[in-house]
Amino acid sequence: MNRKLNTEEIRRVSVDEYRRMAKIPLVLILDNVRSMHNIGAVLRTADAFCIEKVVLCGITATPPNNEIHKSALGAEFSVRWEYSPEAQIPVRTLRDEGYRVLAVEQTQDSMPLDSLHIEGAAKYALVFGNEVSGVEQATIDLCDGSVEIPQYGTKHSLNVSVACGIVVWTFFEKLRNKRETI
Repeated sequence: MNRKLNTEEIRRVSVDEYRRMAKIPLVLILDNVRSMHNIGAVLRTADAFCIEKVVLCGITATPPNNEIHKSALGAEFSVRWEYSPEAQIPVRTLRDEGYRVLAVEQTQDSMPLDSLHIEGAAKYALVFGNEVSGVEQATIDLCDGSVEIPQYGTKHSLNVSVACGIVVWTFFEKLRNKRETI
């Protein structure tokens, strides 16, 4: 029988231990994400995969917030996050710091995620956009490129927190052995 583990049997690190852990060289930028549940889910994903930090931009709400907490489940305390009034600011800063910045968006020249070459020694930042309008064009214009998740159904869009989970896992697989202490 394959018995489900109970909460006490799952090894969880404390917030202090998490903050000292090595992180993968990946920054997530949320460009005007309106749903606090999506924000919380992204923070929780960032915690699960030891992401360097999350930048909340524009109308994206910030902790402390009960609605964010409902889906973050405390990740808002472990994950390093910061706020910027517009996404273009951290995109410029991160590019200057040597990050390759990619918009997660369907664009004329977007690269399918499964065809993207992720360099293990590189640092990346991923921009995720608003649930309706996506990543702002002004932000896309500043990025090094764009990546999209191949989709074959009728909708050709995913919830931003679901898209984040898929893309982050793909990057985590390639970068996890290159973690650096933050």
